[in-house]
Amino acid sequence: MSKVNIADKFARITEYWKPYIGAELNGQYVKFDKLKGEFVFHHHEHEDEMFLVVKGRFRMEFRDRHEWIEEGEFIVVPRGVEHRPVAEEECWLLLFEPATTLNTGNLENERTVHEMERV
Repeated sequence: MSKVNIADKFARITEYWKPYIGAELNGQYVKFDKLKGEFVFHHHEHEDEMFLVVKGRFRMEFRDRHEWIEEGEFIVVPRGVEHRPVAEEECWLLLFEPATTLNTGNLENERTVHEMERV
């Protein structure tokens, strides 16, 4: 058990859209990720996801609407809901989700991360 300095963890991340494991609890990962640009529309069959903005902001797009998530805010996307994160500027994000959650959900592409590194 030791404390985690969030700014230090983000300082080690140099790539966008590549989540890193920051901690693990009760079968869940706390993931660190930097966003910039558009991701892909996808969904997760069995997992809910929580996105917490540490720095910056991003837009969570759904097929019928979108929601801006500002610094200090979070959104929970329920399983099965198609979504796409979009960040016009760099955004620091903490994700809380089951350890089995694949970042691209039901899709496999060049952004799919099968084995995450710890940061």
